Amino acid sequence: MDRTQKAALASALIGAVVTALKFAAYALTGSLALYSDALESIINVVAAGFAFAALRVAARPADAEHPFGHHKAEFFSAVIEGALIIVAALLILREAIHGILEPKPLDAPLIGLAVNALATAINLAWATALLGRGKAWSSPALVADARHVMADVVTSGGVLLGVTVVMMTGVAVLDPIIAGLVALNILWSGWGMVRESVSGLMDEAAPAEMVAKIRRLISDHGEGALEAHDVRTRHAGQATFIDFHLVVPGEMTVMESHAICDRLETAIETALPGAVVVIHVEPGEHAKARGLPVI
Repeated sequence: MDRTQKAALASALIGAVVTALKFAAYALTGSLALYSDALESIINVVAAGFAFAALRVAARPADAEHPFGHHKAEFFSAVIEGALIIVAALLILREAIHGILEPKPLDAPLIGLAVNALATAINLAWATALLGRGKAWSSPALVADARHVMADVVTSGGVLLGVTVVMMTGVAVLDPIIAGLVALNILWSGWGMVRESVSGLMDEAAPAEMVAKIRRLISDHGEGALEAHDVRTRHAGQATFIDFHLVVPGEMTVMESHAICDRLETAIETALPGAVVVIHVEPGEHAKARGLPVI
């Protein structure tokens, strides 16, 4: 089990603890707003489970049927997680509508708020740590999970504030209204997650800053070559596939051009963990450059 899988498993376990605390807060108060918060946390646990499964698949080495590896499994996890978030939002909206039609006073609000605040603090600490790890390890599944947990933190903060207002004013109908607002926020979050993941499945190019860094690395370590062109990139989970054409003098030997390619591959793969580099060598006399040279 690698580090990303361990992080996903930890996320599921922490999510289970947080969910239990939030349902305890709902049981103490009967608040629909706190119920909506707890329901979203259930989705966190399920989503973390999907992330763990996807990371195990993504870690499999390339084989005859998947010669480029299984990296895109992480994007499927993020799509499923986004879809689950949308389902949760619709369920909360249904409960909120019933609550608006038949508002009920809250029970033991102070104790319930304290329990929910503890769960929110745990989520905030974990979301911050998980987001840092997900970005450092270039894991779409962990980043998606961390963003979902962080969205849950924001939601919980709003719910805590709203239930406090309900407790102070005694206006019971505010509770289901807050739950409805929570549902709309969750719906937007889920849609954004699905949209980003679909972009990954469609072989979206690496971010502009990464492409600029690749071009600089080629320029810095391409001594002996004439130019490089047609630099292309695509993301697939934790892997970034990079290919380009390298133009060398026609009289250069295969051994010499191969040495330049080795130097470039080492430099790029060292600077960008997870990079998979393919270089097509062209003699200067027959090169068909398209776009601006980078050397």
